[in-house]
Amino acid sequence: MRNNLVKYLSILVLVTTVLSCAVGPNYHKPKVESPEIFRFEKNKTDTIVNLNWWNLFHDQVLDSLIYEALRNNKNVLIAASRIEQARANVGYYKADYGPKIGVNAEAGRSNFLQGITQDDATNVFAGNANLNWELDIWGKVRRSNEAAKADLLSTFYGKRAVELSLISEVATNYFNLLDYKARLLISENTFRSRDSALAIITLRYNKGIIPLIDVNQAQVQQSIAKAAIPQFKRLIAFTEHNISVLLGKNPGEILVNTSLLDERIPDSIPAGIPSDLLLRRPDISQYEQIYKSQNAKIGVAEAMRFPSISLTGLLGVGSTDLSTVLSSGLGWGAGASLTAPLFEWGKNVRRVDIEREKTRQALFSYEYSVLNAFREVQDGLIEMQTLKEELLARNEQVLAAESARGLSELRYDKGVTSYLEVIETQRQEFEAKLGYSQNYSVVLISYVNFYKALGGGWITPEEQNKYAVQKAKEDNLDVNSLDKESLIYEGQIVDLNLSPEEVQARKDQKKEERKINRARNKEDKNNK
Repeated sequence: MRNNLVKYLSILVLVTTVLSCAVGPNYHKPKVESPEIFRFEKNKTDTIVNLNWWNLFHDQVLDSLIYEALRNNKNVLIAASRIEQARANVGYYKADYGPKIGVNAEAGRSNFLQGITQDDATNVFAGNANLNWELDIWGKVRRSNEAAKADLLSTFYGKRAVELSLISEVATNYFNLLDYKARLLISENTFRSRDSALAIITLRYNKGIIPLIDVNQAQVQQSIAKAAIPQFKRLIAFTEHNISVLLGKNPGEILVNTSLLDERIPDSIPAGIPSDLLLRRPDISQYEQIYKSQNAKIGVAEAMRFPSISLTGLLGVGSTDLSTVLSSGLGWGAGASLTAPLFEWGKNVRRVDIEREKTRQALFSYEYSVLNAFREVQDGLIEMQTLKEELLARNEQVLAAESARGLSELRYDKGVTSYLEVIETQRQEFEAKLGYSQNYSVVLISYVNFYKALGGGWITPEEQNKYAVQKAKEDNLDVNSLDKESLIYEGQIVDLNLSPEEVQARKDQKKEERKINRARNKEDKNNK
């Protein structure tokens, strides 16, 4: 009888394994329609950005700020933690492929055994190991694992999106900081100039050469420049604090060793082929993996509508005397169980409908991210083009305003015109210089925004080096024979599988965290 039961269970496992299928829709990559070229792209080359693009500004301070932010920024650390959470989640669902094994032990005394009341109480000692294995007939476990793996990939792309946004934020704040410092200097120089002019005009008034209105108008102009100074000091402090937080440290001063106008505007950058954008943009890849994960969850919901079959086994010992537990012989049991929903008022069907609608939403989010990416590149192209044209015009405005101010002051000194003309030309010059400084920083920031819109290339040299090693292994080549600069970033994930050293480092970290927690608990007990 025992042999027959084992044989029947083996046949059942074999048949269910062969006939099992994964219900739910299989994943198919969404099709998107991309333009052949970008609307405002003048350079039709298919060259793409494949470098640390912020290096094009040739600013060592900016480089150091970006690398420090990538190491210490809290949002990046959160994104990295989400990767580890998703990695653990993959292992969590992968465990469902195998049987669950447990142990049980009990000891007691009772006069109620096997549903019958006894005259005398009896000791009961027992221990057993049990096994439960749910067969993945409908693919619930496989679909759960498929979803977990897609979630893991989405966290990798999510971290890269955070890093790309962080780089852009640091660069933007840095150029804003240089702009505010430049405008502060303009305001201070203007204030000193107008303060000197006010002293001369006051002296002339005291001698009865000019009316009081000229003194008052000079005082107004001096106060305008004076009021601008604390305004830009405040903006400088706010921006320094923003950069400090992005670097993962307390708000403080940010030291710079260059001026805004010393920053070189990069050459025109080709946007590349629009279809390449789908590979480089981490947010697009992230939304695609979210869609893939959600698509697999339809299969999980579908599988929950069908019966689940589990195999159970038990091996143990038992006795009424503790001293004879191990010598009383082994008991065993084996069986199979089937559990199926019968009537739940459409709850299981609605569960599938919910997941299908979530999948539709994920697909729409992916499609929107693609459209938005194309828009950002198109916007970036026209933004850079028009801002540089505007900068040329503002430079002409500054030159004309400086000339007009000098001529009006000369005319006023000779008594040809009133002080109103001097005031107007001084105002125009002050505003023109402030506007030129702001426009110059906005041009630099437009390049930052454009690089971000393109998705960028390799973020760190370590990332590029890891991919070189990965590529060499795939092609069975010596890593030193590869030209790393030719390895184009196209959404590759280089640290999906951990090396033995990385696995050990994570174990050591967890061990250290447990040690710290034990020390804290001990300290808490001592403080009570």
